[in-house]
Amino acid sequence: MQHSIKQDTLVGLFIAVGIAALFFMAMQISNLSTFTKEDSYTISAAFENSGGLKIKSPVVVGGVRIGRVIAITLDQTKFQSIVTMKIESQYNKLPEDTTASIFTAGLLGEQYVSLDPGGLEDLLINNSVIDITQSAIVLEEIIGQFLFKSAETKE
Repeated sequence: MQHSIKQDTLVGLFIAVGIAALFFMAMQISNLSTFTKEDSYTISAAFENSGGLKIKSPVVVGGVRIGRVIAITLDQTKFQSIVTMKIESQYNKLPEDTTASIFTAGLLGEQYVSLDPGGLEDLLINNSVIDITQSAIVLEEIIGQFLFKSAETKE
């Protein structure tokens, strides 16, 4: 069976489009294709436990993504997780008493930072620190507490 140049070209083109589509999907899934805009500001918050939060995890207010996590470090004096977030500048009206919580999207979904605006008139600015936080819920800790409580009641 002979192959024509036209067939070979079409097969090659089909494979190239397939590889490009796979590359595009991989970039979308890994969030590497998203870039932060230059006009943004940075805020941070200290959590007792940041759980499975990762760099590039979303930061949301009311279900709307307004930024991304850019760094997670350890405060070596208080042994807390310091989460640094980059917020898009169009969302610059967050009150100073905003609270930050770490939630999970769905039962086994990725973790994200949820900001809950307060009521003060003073606003968060670049390099502000959010004081009121709620750490991630770690499923293993809850199961451990349940097992220890049930073991204590049997004794």
